[in-house]
Amino acid sequence: MKQRYNFQTLRKAWVLVAFTTLFLSSCNNSNDDPDIPKDDYLVESSVITELSKEQIVQQSAAISPLVAGFVRNGVKVYRLTYKTKNTDGSDITASGALILPITTQNVAMVSVQHGTISSDDQAPSNFKANSEGSTIGSLFGAMGYIIAYPDYIGYGASKDLPHPYEHRASLASASLDMLRAAKEFLKKQTDVKWDERLYLAGYSEGGFATLSLQKKIEEEASSEFNLRASSCGAGAYDKTAFMKYLINNETHGIAGFNSSYLWVTLTYDRIYGLNRPKSVYFKEPYAAQIEKLGKDDPINVSFNTIFTESFIKGINDGTDTAFLNAVADNNVYDWKPRTPTQLYHGTADRLVFFFNSKNAYDAMTKRGATNVTLIPVQNGDHDTSLSTYLLGTLTFFTSTQ
Repeated sequence: MKQRYNFQTLRKAWVLVAFTTLFLSSCNNSNDDPDIPKDDYLVESSVITELSKEQIVQQSAAISPLVAGFVRNGVKVYRLTYKTKNTDGSDITASGALILPITTQNVAMVSVQHGTISSDDQAPSNFKANSEGSTIGSLFGAMGYIIAYPDYIGYGASKDLPHPYEHRASLASASLDMLRAAKEFLKKQTDVKWDERLYLAGYSEGGFATLSLQKKIEEEASSEFNLRASSCGAGAYDKTAFMKYLINNETHGIAGFNSSYLWVTLTYDRIYGLNRPKSVYFKEPYAAQIEKLGKDDPINVSFNTIFTESFIKGINDGTDTAFLNAVADNNVYDWKPRTPTQLYHGTADRLVFFFNSKNAYDAMTKRGATNVTLIPVQNGDHDTSLSTYLLGTLTFFTSTQ
């Protein structure tokens, strides 16, 4: 009886020790292991595709034979999902593409903010053929850069949310949080070595997003990133001047361009809680059409002719303070950058008028900035100035080590 009692007691003790060890081990692995970096932003990563140098040369030649000549390596493309905030401050999951060059060299990173897109298929993390993300992203990656390419809110993982078009704060925060997620991802992989240098680039809405991101990094996150240069193309930086121009001047009447202007107006009305009837802004029959079709209403007249006289008066005499304040909250032209910055803009741009970059340059230099350069693309329109911007940006980044 004595031997049986000792055996049972010993067996129970071993079971207790084993259970306790397993429990403590599982707790340490999930929360407290100092050797496992904790991700504050990155949610998940997955491989999208891999492209050879030859494939990228072929697709880049369609942009410009000169640009294709910069290709040095193939790339591996990942989709990252990460934590960020929506425009109302709520927690959401967003996404973007992270493009890694296939190289053994230490390389820098470029955060590329994409231009206006009309569907989720064009989001960088979907990496569809002929999209900006797959063409420009692959090209920059094949030149030996890590490319962080945020989708923004409203695309990719957050496609069920409305895109906050030309909203300064959320474009900047979604792009910055993508960079933070990319930083966490890069710490846990061995395929490529990031040398900590960071460059920023973007054209059109991407130009506006890039300057917004640059300002946020310089003011709030300068200790997190070694920001070396920023190249912004054809962005609508002076929203107040832009809006006043649109309501007081005859413009081209191009339906696609008017859709962008309408999108901005509707976005600010929503995000800033104005929630006005469309008839406050627009005459009939446009108010009814916009109520039904939103930004996709095909307006093919000069944009100033669709506004009500009362709305125009409120903007011009300053009495519509709610809308004017919403617009002004998205200005990103009047501050002093510390980072070397280039502003490219076509002088004949019919979509985003040249004065946006000129006003930014003038305001920045007036504040004492000595590292901002305005580069007018003579007689360049919005689309035709893009190749000049790309070539100039590549040269700029190469010369700014």
